[in-house]
Amino acid sequence: MGFTRRRLLAGIGLAGLEVMMPPLATKAGTLSSSARSATETRASTCPFRLAVINDELTQDFEKACQIVSGDFGLEWIELRSMWNKNVTELDAKQLDDARKILAAHKLRVTDIASPLFKTDWPGAPVSRQSERRDQFHADFDATAQDKLLDRCIALAKTFETDRIRCFDFWRLDDPAPYRAAINAKLQQAAQRCAKDNLILLLENEMSCNTATGEESAAVLQAIPDQNFMLNWDPGNAAALGSTPYPDGYALLPKNRIGHCHCKDVVRKPDQKYDWAPVGGGIVDWVGQLQALHHDNFHYGLSLETHWRGAGTPEESTRISMDGLKKTLAKAEISC
Repeated sequence: MGFTRRRLLAGIGLAGLEVMMPPLATKAGTLSSSARSATETRASTCPFRLAVINDELTQDFEKACQIVSGDFGLEWIELRSMWNKNVTELDAKQLDDARKILAAHKLRVTDIASPLFKTDWPGAPVSRQSERRDQFHADFDATAQDKLLDRCIALAKTFETDRIRCFDFWRLDDPAPYRAAINAKLQQAAQRCAKDNLILLLENEMSCNTATGEESAAVLQAIPDQNFMLNWDPGNAAALGSTPYPDGYALLPKNRIGHCHCKDVVRKPDQKYDWAPVGGGIVDWVGQLQALHHDNFHYGLSLETHWRGAGTPEESTRISMDGLKKTLAKAEISC
């Protein structure tokens, strides 16, 4: 990894992002005219910004974009890591290359899937979730978070998206003594984003302090800023043992859901969980998708495969995308 928790964000290259690049070009994609017509028809009827998190396919960004646009027929992609770097660590040339690739494949960015606030809360007992683990090529300590947020804001402008994903620190055994301060930090970050007309998306994550629908609803109530929204992840909630739909979803303020991640979960005999292709686990995705559509959700719906049962990230994501599209069809949603 390029950074450790003992290193600050020096050298992150914020200055290189301050000079904004020109708008995305409109080069022709790789699809045939008939394929493009079919894709455009689906895109015009799909109520969601159907997408894939790019590194769930491959670290080869050009290949990921070709699959998302050419093979899956999508217009949207979510950015997390590429070329074995977290998106927040890309240099100026890599950013330029990424923009050119997106333009060539006629892809737009749903959000910056940053690692913001996925770290220990200062002064709290070290979380059991604070072990060394894959953080998608990023590992920033608590002292680097404000600079990391500035970096993410610059990236959102570079990639012409209005959304940045964040977390709320590694999960504590008892977050209650720290919850008000954590909320204040999240609100401060949302207010910083608001100055640039950006939305801060809190993802419910089983290894962080907000994991379930119940916990998500409580945080949204505590932080009323309208540009502070939820990146709803039913799979993460199910992994912790809750029932994301209908139970958890029923508690959420629907106008505060600003993004949704799609993956599925199976329970193992030892009561632990494992990932599954969408439609192959315990999440009621048909009901959840119908509810999102009914409640006028029209933002990013990103496949975050995680499951690797097909042997490779690419093949597993292809199978899970097929499952997602079949699930959408069962929900009678045209995408």
